[in-house]
Parts: sequence; C-alpha cells; structure tokens
Amino acid sequence: MFKNMGIGIEILHECTLCPRMCKVDRSVTKGVCTVGYLPKLSNIVLHKGEEPPLSGEKGAAAVFFTGCQMKCTYCQNMGFSQKGVGFEISVEELACGFLKAQEAGAKTLDLVTPTPHLPWIIKALDMARERGFSLPVVYNTSSYERVEVLREIEGYVDVYLADIRYTDNEYGKVYSKVPDYWDVAQQAILEMYRQVGPFDEERMRGLIVRILVLPNNVSGHEKAFEFLAKLDKRIPVALMSQYIPHFGAKNDPLIGRKITKQEYESALDKLIEFDLDGWMQLDEKERVTTAPIDWRCML
Repeated sequence: MFKNMGIGIEILHECTLCPRMCKVDRSVTKGVCTVGYLPKLSNIVLHKGEEPPLSGEKGAAAVFFTGCQMKCTYCQNMGFSQKGVGFEISVEELACGFLKAQEAGAKTLDLVTPTPHLPWIIKALDMARERGFSLPVVYNTSSYERVEVLREIEGYVDVYLADIRYTDNEYGKVYSKVPDYWDVAQQAILEMYRQVGPFDEERMRGLIVRILVLPNNVSGHEKAFEFLAKLDKRIPVALMSQYIPHFGAKNDPLIGRKITKQEYESALDKLIEFDLDGWMQLDEKERVTTAPIDWRCML
C-alpha cells in the first residue's frame, strides 16, 4: 500500500530531518529541536479546535509531540515545543496510542510538529495499521520542512495542515530563529501540494494552509495569498486571529500586542480579493476545545 520508507532510524545518528541539518547523534545528545532518540510527546487529546472537517463531531486526535525545528518567540506551546516538557515512550506505545485515539472516536490523527519524530511515527503507523488503524493522517506543520524528507513520507500523509508564518526571511530570523523561512516554506508547500493536491473533504485528502495574522502585517499575508492563488485557488485557507504576544513577544515593538479587528478584517478582505476560500476565525469560541483520551498502554 505504501512506498518503501527511505527514512530509517539510522538517520537519528546524524540527524538531517529538518532544514536545520544539525547532524547530531540523537542517541547521544539532543538536536536543535531539543529532542533526543525516542519519540517524546506531552499528550494525545481529542481537539475540536482544528478546521471543522478535520475535527468532526468528537474532535481530531491531536498528538502533541515534544520539540520543534522553529523557535517562535511567541509560541503558545512553549512548554513542550521548546522547553522539553513531555515523556519518552516506545514505538509500540505510540502505535497503541494511535489505536486508542481511533477507539475514542477521533475523526483524524493530527500529528502536531511531527518532523523530529518521523522515523518512529512511520514505524508506529505501520504497526497500528496492521492492527486495524484507518484514520486519515494529518501532518500539522510550520512548513519549515526539507523537500527531500517530505518526499520520503509520501503515501503516509492524507492531509497536510501547513502554516505560512511569514513571507519575509528577515521576520523568520527575528521571531522564529530560522534564517530562510519563506524560501524553505514555499518549496515545502509546493511539494505537499504535488503529493495531495488541494483539500477535498469527501476524500479527506489534500493541502490546507493556515495563516496566523500578526500585528503590523509581520505575517505578510497578502504575499502568501498571492503565492497560493497562483498555485491553486482551490487550496483552502484558515485565516487565524488568535495571536497573543506570549513570552519574548510581550515587549516587541511590532508584535507586542494582539491584532486589531481592523487588521483581521483587512486580511480577510485581501483573501477574498485573491478569490481564495476557507475558514475565518470568529470571536465566539467554545471555552473547552479538548477532551482527554485514555491513550496510555501497558505493554
């Protein structure tokens, strides 16, 4: 059913999974992503806050992996994305967690920041599928990805849920500590699109792009809309308004505040101008968007 996987566990001994290419031996020390050898995550929950077709009635099974190749100064998941909160598990436990998420009624399996854990995820998916796992797999990513690595996971991912954080490399450097974000993200999104095309709810397959509107147009969303419209106007865009200036962003002169209603509406107008569609974020939200899953397995 799937192509031969070119990413084996051996890559962790000289890691080149992400564009950082830090090449450390993760069986000995942690990579730039702050992840060591074994899969590490903070939780698996039913999450209703993803895009509606991915969440369904009960929610997507959001697997919150520890670590990230980006270092966003405002990250709302700072504890597990950058500070290492979480616990290591075996690949067998990870596969069992996927199966328990399916038993809990999840609509999709939502892998959040999966890149540092890819060799183990592939093994866990293979194990779980041998035992009846069949949920659509969502690859929830910042888009700071190596095209070569994305090609190796073709066939394992049903939906790419891909951010466009910035359309200016300089902002990526200042706010996420990566030197070439926009250059890398464009190529990554082109590869994701090649694999799955625009999102189709009936097939539960395709590319969805998320854009978080940042104050003072730091997100460069108009340029992002232009890029997507030229690629395929059928790609749905989730335009997000929930930015909060956490952590290092609090006192920043450009992003040290929430966005205004006018800023969000202006971005929405531009989205419409480019003849793009998708989801907008309203002020009214459910107070509780997650529910626990008893996903831990005694093996």
